[in-house]
Amino acid sequence: MSGDGTGGNGTLGDGTGARGFPAFAARRGSRSRGRSWWGRAWADALEDTALDEETLKKGRAHARTGRLGPITVSPGRISTTGHEGDTPFRTVLTLEELDEDAWDSLWEKAAERPGVIEELLAGELPPDLLEAAEDARIRLLPGYGDLEAECDCDAFAHPCEHAAALGYQVSWLLDEDAALLLLLRGRGVREAREEARAALLVQAIVGGVGNEDADVTEAGAANADDVTAEARADAAQLPDGTPAEEVFGREPAALPELPPLPGPPVRQDASPGGVGADPLEQLVADAAVRARELLAFTHGFTAEPPAPLDLWRDSVRIAATRPEPRVLARVREACGRPERLDRAAEAWRLGGRAGLAALEEAWTPPSQDTARASAALTAGWDQGELPELEVTENRWTLVGSGRQLRYGRDGRWYPYRQRDGQWWPIAAPQHDPAEALAELLDG
Repeated sequence: MSGDGTGGNGTLGDGTGARGFPAFAARRGSRSRGRSWWGRAWADALEDTALDEETLKKGRAHARTGRLGPITVSPGRISTTGHEGDTPFRTVLTLEELDEDAWDSLWEKAAERPGVIEELLAGELPPDLLEAAEDARIRLLPGYGDLEAECDCDAFAHPCEHAAALGYQVSWLLDEDAALLLLLRGRGVREAREEARAALLVQAIVGGVGNEDADVTEAGAANADDVTAEARADAAQLPDGTPAEEVFGREPAALPELPPLPGPPVRQDASPGGVGADPLEQLVADAAVRARELLAFTHGFTAEPPAPLDLWRDSVRIAATRPEPRVLARVREACGRPERLDRAAEAWRLGGRAGLAALEEAWTPPSQDTARASAALTAGWDQGELPELEVTENRWTLVGSGRQLRYGRDGRWYPYRQRDGQWWPIAAPQHDPAEALAELLDG
């Protein structure tokens, strides 16, 4: 059970009390480190500050056994229970809470990065917050000597494998809710947002005062000709009394930043009774997909703007986004490749146009892409634990398992599984090959 104002299912809570999370099930063959940016950063900090690599290795293995119980996270403290055979034990990790001055300094530095505050108020914990913490000379992630461990097992190693396992499982929790890191340092989400918003407001007020002072200084240093010109400008006013020069003499405002690229279109279910969907809704959905492709090109995610679809690709798009039986039957008759349509539609549903290309095209990626992928797949796996991979062009096959990763031209990794002698896409693509591999192994 969780404390007041929090959820026991790991959802984002606004309270500052303890939060409870259910025990993790066994994860055979899966990664032991977190997959998200904050999850990986926590695991890196844990490994950088530990003294015994052998204990960390045992901790990674123990974290995946499912023998640790529910986890409680509270300000400055993480705890769980577990068992070795018939012997129970309790493990606690403690992390020093930040004092009021440290929090004030953090929010002051964060306010200098408007994007950080914006994401925080939107419920995200941006990685740039770590830079703000460094500027404020405080730590969010544990440093050497920050993370203390206690365990009933009385093992000689420090931390013991149970404490190390708990540390790795915390990185999994951070995958789901990175704001737990703030709670560990002593701030609930609601309080953190209020303080961040207040710091941003103070910065805006102070910045405005500073600009006014600068204007006064410039006016005091102006010569007589400038004063005369200013007087003439004051004579020309807008209807509300605002000097015309103040409005029309301003520098043009910068264009707003591009909106973030939205996720792939949501898969639609067939209409009840086989009744077709509203044609207007389909047109709107098609326009949204086209807009996303153009936005991806504008952001630089694709080298060229999307080309018009040929008959086959348009048939696949319709089959993927309009699953009504009557529509599918007509598309299957007209596409010219009915035996390939189901797989192609599934690839489009999971990855759009690029997903279809990953299904149909084999190509040789640049050597630097292959090297980066190899390094990413190796990280987080103990020696001998990484499955054997056979690499052919852009396809990385897990030997003997009927599983495969495909590297798309869009820089994303597509998980595949073999079914009846054919390779089928099974999950949405990932930019991180290690995350895609974990998805493949967990699936």
